[in-house]
Amino acid sequence: MQLKYIWFPLGAVSIWAGNTVISKMSAGVIAPEDISFYRWVLAAALMSPFLARQTWAARAQIRPHLGKILVLALLGMVLFQSLAYFAAATSSATSMGIIASLMPLLTLLLSIQLLSEPPTVGTLAGGLLSLFGLAVLIGRGHPLALFDNGVVVGDLLMLLATIAYGLYGVMLRRWALPLRTWQLLYMQVLMAVVLLFPGFVLGHHSPVTADNLPILLYAGIAASIISQFLWMRGVAHLGASRCAIFVNLMPIFTVIIAVAALDEELHGYHAAGGVITLAGVIMAQALKQRLNIRAKAG
Repeated sequence: MQLKYIWFPLGAVSIWAGNTVISKMSAGVIAPEDISFYRWVLAAALMSPFLARQTWAARAQIRPHLGKILVLALLGMVLFQSLAYFAAATSSATSMGIIASLMPLLTLLLSIQLLSEPPTVGTLAGGLLSLFGLAVLIGRGHPLALFDNGVVVGDLLMLLATIAYGLYGVMLRRWALPLRTWQLLYMQVLMAVVLLFPGFVLGHHSPVTADNLPILLYAGIAASIISQFLWMRGVAHLGASRCAIFVNLMPIFTVIIAVAALDEELHGYHAAGGVITLAGVIMAQALKQRLNIRAKAG
């Protein structure tokens, strides 16, 4: 691994961790449906001068894939981020970051079903371990009394958001659309704007103010464009599998930023649930031995 290129995935993961904190900061400052819409409108406006003409020129190649691009935009840009904004109303940024760390594991589990990839010892053992860690986190240290004590709605919404993004990654691989990376990203951004418009029209219409403008700029520029550029450069130089390892650092970065920026308290169940969940994710990625699930003859 060339060390000079690790700053690409590290930068992307740092921005994503910061965006989790930004999502928490947006709660009470701007309505979730509004920041979701404004974010992608800003990204589309900034990308259009560089991509609109070439994307229009390639419309014949893009047109057959519009349905799949719509699904990708729904999963990765609408459901994932919108659910995260709604989750921020009741979930802490620390919890949201830890739950989001399940993304690599969920991608592996979904790949078994949708990509017909064989299950491994890691996906089974790591999945069970991460599930226990998640129960510790959502149950606030009491996994056995999870349903008796109730759960924070925001944590469940963040879990749904993470599942949606895991499915996004799997479908992106399954379809492998023959489009340039930036054109595919740009088309998804445009689709997200279209999909989010009805919610924006029917929503609360939070005005853009001095309090929420920095949040919008971070979400629309850093999290939507810069992080994607850094990640794509990292994949180009280091490969997808090596870059995926850096995603495991996101909950750590999120906790550090949340404690520093929001004065969030790190409770024992955060530490215990986070460590157990992260250990399960790493186990799923590291243990590649396939499970022999075929019955023996005789």
